[in-house]
Amino acid sequence: MAVCARLCGVGPSRGCRRRQQRRGPAETAAADSEPDTDPEEERIEASAGVGGGLCAGPSPPPPRCSLLELPPELLVEIFASLPGTDLPSLAQVCTKFRRILHTDTIWRRRCREEYGVCENLRKLEITGVSCRDVYAKRINPRVKSGRFVKILPDYEHMAYRDVYTCLLHRYRHILGLWQPDIGPYGGLLNVVVDGLFIIGWMYLPPHDPHVDDPMRFKPLFRIHLMERKAATVECMYGHKGPHHGHIQIVKKDEFSTKCNQTDHHRMSGGRQEEFRTWLREEWGRTLEDIFHEHMQELILMKFIYTSHNCLTYRRIYLPPSRPDDLIKPGLFKGTYGSHGLEIVMLSFHGRRARGTKITGDPNIPAGQQTVEIDLRHRIQLPDLENQRNFNELSRIVLEVRERVRQEQQEGGHEAGEGRGRQGPRESQPSPAQPRAEAPSKGPDGTPGEDGGEPGDAVAAAEQPAQCGQGQPFVLPVGVSSRNEDYPRTCRMCFYGTGLIAGHGFTSPERTPGVFILFDEDRFGFVWLELKSFSLYSRVQATFRNADAPSPQAFDEMLKNIQSLTS
Repeated sequence: MAVCARLCGVGPSRGCRRRQQRRGPAETAAADSEPDTDPEEERIEASAGVGGGLCAGPSPPPPRCSLLELPPELLVEIFASLPGTDLPSLAQVCTKFRRILHTDTIWRRRCREEYGVCENLRKLEITGVSCRDVYAKRINPRVKSGRFVKILPDYEHMAYRDVYTCLLHRYRHILGLWQPDIGPYGGLLNVVVDGLFIIGWMYLPPHDPHVDDPMRFKPLFRIHLMERKAATVECMYGHKGPHHGHIQIVKKDEFSTKCNQTDHHRMSGGRQEEFRTWLREEWGRTLEDIFHEHMQELILMKFIYTSHNCLTYRRIYLPPSRPDDLIKPGLFKGTYGSHGLEIVMLSFHGRRARGTKITGDPNIPAGQQTVEIDLRHRIQLPDLENQRNFNELSRIVLEVRERVRQEQQEGGHEAGEGRGRQGPRESQPSPAQPRAEAPSKGPDGTPGEDGGEPGDAVAAAEQPAQCGQGQPFVLPVGVSSRNEDYPRTCRMCFYGTGLIAGHGFTSPERTPGVFILFDEDRFGFVWLELKSFSLYSRVQATFRNADAPSPQAFDEMLKNIQSLTS
């Protein structure tokens, strides 16, 4: 019993008394005759005595430390490392935590780590030019310096907590890439945190036909704090500076904007002056420079469509990348004849690659798959002299198309007889490439979409390119190109189809063509039926909050934007 008393620390326990009462007189006497300690306890006490000297009682338990007992500066560091969404719940614990969470350094760190805000609210006025630079460089360079006092917010009396809760966290759902619903034209909007603003930048292709030039962009709207607790939405469209606007988050992955002062969009010279100004900004030329009557009609139609005061935007994602992709997927600028330059998203799906229009035209609207490349069927170009012969190129491509049709028929026949799960896209490999030894596997180990490994399909074709041996390339005589400065060497070519249609997306059909890979950032497509060549160049820009959460989410996004214009 003495052992139990020493272990419990307060004498014999109630349970020990109960066990003692249940014992008989003989058992109690036998138990009392046993030694009070066991060998394990003697070993523990001996080790304690050696380390800490003679100790009559047990060692005191380690002190328990509560967060409330920590110094405030340590609590500030701990709270600053937590996600900003957890801090309001933490403020409800006690008055001390609520008081500490008013420390501005906590929220400044959350603004920086979660949203990339690096500006110092207290130093914007001290630095002299930062305050004006924030506005002039990013928003409206036309505003004269005398008006900055009225336009810029009062940052001196603003707190990072207000910036986080009333601006960044409130509008976090609209950050990323979006496609505006502008008839068949679409577009590319990038909503970012830029300094102490949230700005919606509309990305525009360079002027036709300079496909290798960088993208142009202009602000459509901005959100910032003009007062301590209220975020202000301003429309940036027009030529009279920012004015009052409105943003409504319709549902997940969709929001709309509206201008409340449309008179700021008007110019003193009326619609004619507005059209000429838009033409210079959009096309980099005047109406007198455009002699083709059909092209003038297309430009005027686009001007009427894009002059909207209320727009709806739907979220788009950048395509996921895999190590065995032919090139890195992403956004590209492409030439489309009299329609000018348009933005196309290149993505890979097993043994196929697809080009989806982000911006479109009255013939093929935004959201449609403009080109589709069959990576199983590589095309071997003839020598340089025969490449100039359009009939020779057409003969080669049509032979591959006939082979693809036969494979699709055989695959459909086999599927009908139940002799396997092989679909039309999983038929026998063509003589243009070696047979794949095993079906492809997706990231989760399931069979890929097209039943083959794209890396196997192009491994042999990539070997000459990796060794720096490019094949000479020249367009056939009679094939038109908006840009004659196309590369004269290519890595490889594949069979593909391009989507063509009449005005208003009438009678759409896929016609054969040739996909030409020039390098990591450029590719081309020859439209046989149109006798036309499109050159594509990668968009060299970094987009935040644009990655798809999963491959399935990206595929669903492609279906959604395509269904809107089908």
